[in-house]
Amino acid sequence: MTEQQKPLPPSFEIGADGWCRPDEVVRQSSPNCDARPDGNTADLLVIHNISLPPGQFGGPYIADLFGNRLDYDAHPYFEQLRPLRVSSHFLILRDGGVVQFVSANDRAWHAGASCFEGRERCNDFSIGIELEGSDFEQFSALQYRALAALTHALQLRYPLAAVAGHEHVAPGRKTDPGPFFDWTQYQQALAGHAPKTPGKPALHFPAIDKKVN
Repeated sequence: MTEQQKPLPPSFEIGADGWCRPDEVVRQSSPNCDARPDGNTADLLVIHNISLPPGQFGGPYIADLFGNRLDYDAHPYFEQLRPLRVSSHFLILRDGGVVQFVSANDRAWHAGASCFEGRERCNDFSIGIELEGSDFEQFSALQYRALAALTHALQLRYPLAAVAGHEHVAPGRKTDPGPFFDWTQYQQALAGHAPKTPGKPALHFPAIDKKVN
């Protein structure tokens, strides 16, 4: 494939309302969100993985879970999800497509009981990005490309300072994005997509720096 034939990297723009443009993402609003507490703004990204049923990709089940419309009888695993009311701001599919469920201005219910660098309740000050995947296999190159582009867009709108995994803010309780998420590849994809963001500090990657509390 020549340089001219290579697909252009994805591009996103976060509006003042916290939503990407409809031509950039699929919007599926989740009721599982609320306003951030006063004095809190998004300065942390939390990376997750999710697949429903576990290890199976495609299908409507992730969006159905976040929309409180999951058919709990469709798979035996789903019964344990019945009491959950959860969401994430974004989901990046295996093909690099992006679904947005919650305005990034608002608080999505993605991190649960959590702590980052001494601050508890990470939902208050974070943006959650789910990758369709699992702890047991590689993520796709298209997902890293989309994640880097989305991260850059969020940097332009919010005072993001760090990126952590769910496993880092809820150690012992959560394991995602897991051992197959390549933090270095993500960091390099972000640098390649946007070497510098004017007026913004470089993102801190505690998973690489080994400084997560």
